[in-house]
Amino acid sequence: MPERLLLATGSLTAGGAERVCSEMANWWCGQGRHVAVMTTENAYPDHYSLARGVRRITFDWQLPRTRLHIPWQHVKNKLTVRRAVLEFSPGAVISFMDTNNVRTLIALAGTGVPVIACERTDPRHHDIGLYWSFMRRVTYPLCSALVVQTEAVAASWARRVVPAHKVAVIPNFVRDLPPRSACPGPQGVSSPYVLAVGRLDAQKGHDLLIRAFAALGEVRTGWRLVILGEGKERKNLERLASSLGIQDSVLMPGVVPEPAHWLYKAPIFVLPSRYEGFPNALLEAMAAGCAVIAADCPSGPAEIVKNDHNGILVPTEDVPALCAAMKRLILAKDLRDHLGRNAAHVSSTFSQHTIMQAWDSLVDHYLQRREYDAVSRQ
Repeated sequence: MPERLLLATGSLTAGGAERVCSEMANWWCGQGRHVAVMTTENAYPDHYSLARGVRRITFDWQLPRTRLHIPWQHVKNKLTVRRAVLEFSPGAVISFMDTNNVRTLIALAGTGVPVIACERTDPRHHDIGLYWSFMRRVTYPLCSALVVQTEAVAASWARRVVPAHKVAVIPNFVRDLPPRSACPGPQGVSSPYVLAVGRLDAQKGHDLLIRAFAALGEVRTGWRLVILGEGKERKNLERLASSLGIQDSVLMPGVVPEPAHWLYKAPIFVLPSRYEGFPNALLEAMAAGCAVIAADCPSGPAEIVKNDHNGILVPTEDVPALCAAMKRLILAKDLRDHLGRNAAHVSSTFSQHTIMQAWDSLVDHYLQRREYDAVSRQ
């Protein structure tokens, strides 16, 4: 009987970690493994779908009613997680996102269930607050393995948090995009556009992109800027576009069911992030054949984009450089076509099959070791 795997995440709302979690669960289910996905924040509807054979475990992480209830509520929440996991009886748990990792590790301490903790962004730059940073340092040594997405994060951060032998580097994979013929393109957008996809918050650098687009001046005549995603910075970004006089040229449709409809029709894709993990949006844009411009974050884009071969890298938070790169591509269709053709090769370099082989190897190592330990105790 195949070993059971449980994937733990906060929710299945729109987001990179949530997409990866659902795609991994569906892949393993298709390979004949018994898989469950556990979510603890279910206030919003799912954006991603799970295969019919994937078991869904849901409950809401309850906040204490008063300060006096804080200790008891924390204990109660963790006991709920512990019971749910042990009832499913997985051979291993794969947990996503920093705070969720901390909660999962505490809840399963002493159970003997291997927990693989996954960091989905660059923890050197992503501020989760003093309390959670401290708890991450305390609890991460309890994990069986810590998965990060780039060698840069592994070398400069992860190996300081846990022993080097526990650190694994596994990047994101490119999901299978729907065929181009099935994506007629967005309705009501006939002019060419520069596209960005990502949560509307400071990390993603959409404010930098809006400023760079405005600085194009007459070069942007006939072009629009489209930003897909939702978040707390929407109002600020709308005000910024209005203050720069380009509000009629900036479109922010929010979260869309299938970004590929926009990607296939986008001549240019821009990732202006201040920091990243291993950006899914960039991978998908390249797989769709877009000419991409990416900020050269401390980790992530430079491991995907080879400058002037399959995309263009610009310094992080450099609005003039971002503007110059967009101008260069807007004025040179041949260059856009050349970069787009080369970019499409990420579909094989970071294919789901290739990346999931690395996951299989990691997971099976801990499953086999746990089975060996169980036999040894008999």
